[in-house]
Amino acid sequence: MKRTFLNILLLTAVFAVSCDKQLDTTPTQSIDKKDALKTSKDVEVALVGAYSDLGSADLYGGRIFIDADLLFSTTEISWTGTYEQMTQMKNKAILVDNSFVASAWLDGYRTINDINNVLGALAVVTDDKKNKVEGEAKFIRGSVYFDLVRVFGKAWNDGDPNTNAGVPIALTATVDITEASQLPRSTVAQVYAQAISDLTEAEAKLPEENGFFADKAAAAGMLARIYLQKADYANAASAADRAIAYAENIGKGLMDNYTDAFPLEEGNTSEDIFAIQVTSSSGYNGFQDFYSADGRGDIQIEDEHLDLYEPADERLNIFYNSGGSTYCGKFDNIYGNVHIIRMAELYLIRAEANFRAESAVGAEPVDDINVIRNRAGLEPYSSEDITLDDILLERKLELSFEGGSLHDAKRLETNIALITWNAPELVYPIPQRELRVNANLTQNDGY
Repeated sequence: MKRTFLNILLLTAVFAVSCDKQLDTTPTQSIDKKDALKTSKDVEVALVGAYSDLGSADLYGGRIFIDADLLFSTTEISWTGTYEQMTQMKNKAILVDNSFVASAWLDGYRTINDINNVLGALAVVTDDKKNKVEGEAKFIRGSVYFDLVRVFGKAWNDGDPNTNAGVPIALTATVDITEASQLPRSTVAQVYAQAISDLTEAEAKLPEENGFFADKAAAAGMLARIYLQKADYANAASAADRAIAYAENIGKGLMDNYTDAFPLEEGNTSEDIFAIQVTSSSGYNGFQDFYSADGRGDIQIEDEHLDLYEPADERLNIFYNSGGSTYCGKFDNIYGNVHIIRMAELYLIRAEANFRAESAVGAEPVDDINVIRNRAGLEPYSSEDITLDDILLERKLELSFEGGSLHDAKRLETNIALITWNAPELVYPIPQRELRVNANLTQNDGY
């Protein structure tokens, strides 16, 4: 007889935002759904399980961002690792049986299934917690759909998003996540719309301060990222401005020094808008695994990247030499949180979006860029001299090796060496297993 299971593998440390205290939760193994979500507490525990799956190694534990960095890479980084799957990323030659690609898909839909179970049981959640639970759930689901569609689908600006295939949209829980759903791929535009809908509802329902779970700033910040990706600059500026305001209202802001945004101790900083929590007892930080000399150290930084900085740029201090190779010190703490959205990104989104829209929502573009430059110890720009290229360079340097370079190249239509920005090899294949068990799926071009 088939049974319905919820995968609720809880970690002692919960994955979320802005607080360094630990959640007191007893780990729970897979349990029968009919016995699982009968009370508000049951649903809250299931939501914690969704945060846990969100932090899986091939999802927000880091690899979905690291693999994108490798796909983008040319001469600014070198790869010396032995993982064949990641070597395929670096060589822009992904195979349909790439296990990291398959895990990103599976981890994404496992998390979405967790969330659909939570949303399907909202009726038992107490009134005082219902909005918060629904808001957190929709924040997670909207974020995952966005990150899945931008690696498994064509870029928003590559052809017609209304006809280009994205990823399947599942809004109700499946019987068993290990059994294939038969949903076809929705279009890129439909997936973006679902992500925006989820995150808009999340922003409306989440509290402004929510311990180390998703809050209003996290939802608005993710919306700003999505709107920027689809070149909706008015909405990007507005969402970034709201996120900044929410964050400032609860005492968040840039750390005084750039290196302090990447601490060597556990917990978030005041700059973290959303982060996956990692501790000495649980969690995984893939960035530390691959970027740090104290981890595998498979990714080294080359002079072509370092030469992009002005000599006085204090962000250069984040890089260090070990054994004759240069590494990025953002990720040296094995128990450091995975920084998903930082305050600095919100200033950069607002600056670029306002500059392109010729608006000044919240601040003039030059003022936002100078917030970033001042922290880096650099001379400010004047409003007469600043250009779009200046803004984009600040974004590249401030957010270097945090997983956004490939997606920026696509939205900016910047070729990667001899590979065009919209080449098929810069899009993940639909995993071989998924095609085998779901006849309604179609494969991406080039595979």
